[in-house]
Amino acid sequence: MSALKPLARIHRPPRSAMQSGRANTRSWVLEYGPTGPLRLDPLTGWPGSADTSNQVHLRFATKEAAIAHAEAQGLSYEVEEPPPPKPITPKVYADNFRFGRLENWTH
Repeated sequence: MSALKPLARIHRPPRSAMQSGRANTRSWVLEYGPTGPLRLDPLTGWPGSADTSNQVHLRFATKEAAIAHAEAQGLSYEVEEPPPPKPITPKVYADNFRFGRLENWTH
Protein backbone atom coordinates (compact mmCIF):
# COMPACT_ATOMS: atom_id res chain seq x y z
CA MET A 1 0.00 0.00 0.00
CA SER A 2 1.29 3.43 -0.86
CA ALA A 3 1.05 6.26 1.64
CA LEU A 4 -0.99 9.28 0.72
CA LYS A 5 0.76 12.63 0.44
CA PRO A 6 0.03 14.57 3.65
CA LEU A 7 -2.35 17.44 3.09
CA ALA A 8 -2.90 20.16 5.66
CA ARG A 9 -6.15 22.10 6.00
CA ILE A 10 -5.91 25.71 7.18
CA HIS A 11 -9.17 27.28 8.33
CA ARG A 12 -10.87 29.36 10.97
CA PRO A 13 -12.96 27.27 13.37
CA PRO A 14 -16.69 28.00 13.34
CA ARG A 15 -18.34 29.25 16.48
CA SER A 16 -20.05 26.78 18.73
CA ALA A 17 -23.81 26.38 18.42
CA MET A 18 -24.01 26.96 22.16
CA GLN A 19 -22.61 30.50 22.04
CA SER A 20 -23.88 33.68 20.50
CA GLY A 21 -20.57 35.54 20.42
CA ARG A 22 -17.44 35.05 18.37
CA ALA A 23 -15.13 33.70 21.08
CA ASN A 24 -12.36 31.31 19.93
CA THR A 25 -13.00 32.09 16.26
CA ARG A 26 -10.24 34.66 15.70
CA SER A 27 -7.35 32.19 15.37
CA TRP A 28 -6.45 30.00 12.40
CA VAL A 29 -6.15 26.22 12.75
CA LEU A 30 -3.89 23.87 10.82
CA GLU A 31 -5.13 20.26 10.76
CA TYR A 32 -3.24 17.37 9.22
CA GLY A 33 -5.02 15.11 6.77
CA PRO A 34 -4.74 11.33 6.59
CA THR A 35 -1.37 9.94 5.55
CA GLY A 36 -2.54 6.40 4.89
CA PRO A 37 -5.68 4.42 4.25
CA LEU A 38 -7.92 3.31 7.10
CA ARG A 39 -7.97 -0.36 8.01
CA LEU A 40 -10.61 -2.37 9.84
CA ASP A 41 -9.81 -3.51 13.34
CA PRO A 42 -10.08 -7.31 13.40
CA LEU A 43 -11.66 -7.40 16.87
CA THR A 44 -14.27 -4.63 16.67
CA GLY A 45 -14.57 -4.06 12.93
CA TRP A 46 -14.18 -0.30 13.39
CA PRO A 47 -12.06 1.62 10.89
CA GLY A 48 -8.83 2.99 12.31
CA SER A 49 -5.24 3.88 11.63
CA ALA A 50 -1.92 3.91 13.43
CA ASP A 51 -1.41 7.51 12.29
CA THR A 52 -2.02 10.02 15.09
CA SER A 53 -1.21 13.18 13.14
CA ASN A 54 -4.91 13.77 12.40
CA GLN A 55 -5.39 14.38 16.13
CA VAL A 56 -3.03 17.38 16.04
CA HIS A 57 -4.62 20.82 15.69
CA LEU A 58 -2.16 23.72 15.64
CA ARG A 59 -3.47 27.23 16.32
CA PHE A 60 -1.95 30.36 14.77
CA ALA A 61 -2.75 34.04 15.21
CA THR A 62 -2.76 34.76 11.46
CA LYS A 63 -3.35 32.89 8.24
CA GLU A 64 0.11 33.86 7.01
CA ALA A 65 1.75 32.23 10.05
CA ALA A 66 -0.14 28.98 9.41
CA ILE A 67 0.87 29.01 5.73
CA ALA A 68 4.51 29.72 6.65
CA HIS A 69 4.51 26.75 9.05
CA ALA A 70 3.01 24.42 6.42
CA GLU A 71 5.60 25.51 3.85
CA ALA A 72 8.45 25.13 6.34
CA GLN A 73 7.32 21.57 7.08
CA GLY A 74 6.99 20.76 3.36
CA LEU A 75 3.25 20.11 3.55
CA SER A 76 0.83 20.68 0.74
CA TYR A 77 -2.05 22.71 2.12
CA GLU A 78 -5.41 24.19 1.24
CA VAL A 79 -6.81 27.34 2.80
CA GLU A 80 -10.53 27.62 3.51
CA GLU A 81 -11.61 31.22 3.78
CA PRO A 82 -14.36 31.84 6.33
CA PRO A 83 -17.67 33.30 5.20
CA PRO A 84 -18.20 36.96 6.11
CA PRO A 85 -19.60 37.30 9.64
CA LYS A 86 -23.25 38.16 10.07
CA PRO A 87 -23.88 41.25 12.17
CA ILE A 88 -25.18 40.62 15.68
CA THR A 89 -28.39 42.55 16.22
CA PRO A 90 -29.28 43.25 19.84
CA LYS A 91 -32.77 42.24 20.90
CA VAL A 92 -34.89 44.14 23.36
CA TYR A 93 -37.42 42.33 25.55
CA ALA A 94 -39.75 45.34 25.54
CA ASP A 95 -40.25 44.89 21.78
CA ASN A 96 -42.41 41.84 22.55
CA PHE A 97 -45.05 44.18 23.99
CA ARG A 98 -44.60 47.14 21.62
CA PHE A 99 -47.79 48.83 20.37
CA GLY A 100 -48.36 48.39 16.65
CA ARG A 101 -46.05 45.37 16.17
CA LEU A 102 -46.70 43.40 12.98
CA GLU A 103 -46.35 39.87 14.38
CA ASN A 104 -48.83 38.23 16.75
CA TRP A 105 -47.86 37.84 20.37
CA THR A 106 -47.56 34.10 20.91
CA HIS A 107 -46.95 33.59 24.62
